[in-house]
Amino acid sequence: MRRAAVLATLATAVALGAGCAAPAPRHDTTGASSPAASRTDASAPATAEGPAPARTPAGSLIVADFGSDTVTFVDPARGAFASTEVGTAPYGLVVGADGRAWVATAEGVAVVDTGTRRRLARVPYTSHGLGEPAYGEYRGGGMGIALSPDGRHVYVGVNRPDGNGALEVIDTRALRVTGSAQVGRRPFDVDVSRDGGEVYVTNHDSFDVTVVTARSLATRRIEVAPYGTEGGLGSWLKPHYAAVRPSDGRLLLPFEGERLVVVDPATGASRVERMTADTHQHGVTVTADGTLLVVGTGPVDPARDEGPSLTVRTADGRERVIPLDGPHEGVTVSRDGRSAFVTGGFTRDGYWNGVTVVDLGAGTARRIAAGERPLGVAVL
Repeated sequence: MRRAAVLATLATAVALGAGCAAPAPRHDTTGASSPAASRTDASAPATAEGPAPARTPAGSLIVADFGSDTVTFVDPARGAFASTEVGTAPYGLVVGADGRAWVATAEGVAVVDTGTRRRLARVPYTSHGLGEPAYGEYRGGGMGIALSPDGRHVYVGVNRPDGNGALEVIDTRALRVTGSAQVGRRPFDVDVSRDGGEVYVTNHDSFDVTVVTARSLATRRIEVAPYGTEGGLGSWLKPHYAAVRPSDGRLLLPFEGERLVVVDPATGASRVERMTADTHQHGVTVTADGTLLVVGTGPVDPARDEGPSLTVRTADGRERVIPLDGPHEGVTVSRDGRSAFVTGGFTRDGYWNGVTVVDLGAGTARRIAAGERPLGVAVL
């Protein structure tokens, strides 16, 4: 993909962004709190009548339904089996060792007991300028989210539609926001260093990563723009998601199936490694052995670029590119490392309501129906 060809599509990108709309929310839930309870503060637990539901089986998936107000629980073999109301347009989610899921919605961070599939609380944001809870790519509220290694803090990137975003820090015991730091525009992703000392916020619309010191909330900016910043807010060539490499703590940010930017967060220095998918890339995850998985959403320029795919890149840089049917956004890997789960929701138009299950050994893929525009995903 030549840079000139990509820049020629910027007007189209701006037009698509302006016209992006999510479907009307669905309120088909299982084990969720009532609509009235969904508006209460963090101290009020959800209640339910009748017998307790069967516990969620190990190995199930939980996905954030960006086109609705729920998270959906998914059997990877059979598809969705339950959902829980969490708040408007949930984006990212993370699950702790205690089985609680933390879900970034437009209204606050919801806390869900994944075993019983009940919402326990919702922690409101403290940032101003978020607007009324809404759907769509540019809505205000939580986006990327991560948990500290000790489980004591949740870090959520909060989008302010008219300016820079914020990183809000939630005390997981007190269930309240205890601090915040200014970050860049539209914080798509949040990651934490291996020792928990730093938080990394990937800011889509400002071409950068904000490094936040966890203890002091001091910040510093690292520009990540291997194609430059020409085109500004209308550019396709921005960072989306990052992964922390287990071996050395470097940040890995893929661009366009062509370039992997490897950033040293301590110095801000970066280098670019070649990639081979030649497709617009979004979600990433990395396994304990350093295998990087990257979601390709499809071509920016259909005349030149390849379609949707999943890149599987080993620690030594060898790549397999597995074709996918239609755009996707997020990705995670099964506990045994044999399967990848790729969500069919997409921040732009063209999403579908399901998850693709990829057999990483055979390189085959199958679709299952799951959720409504699912973005964030985790294995339970």
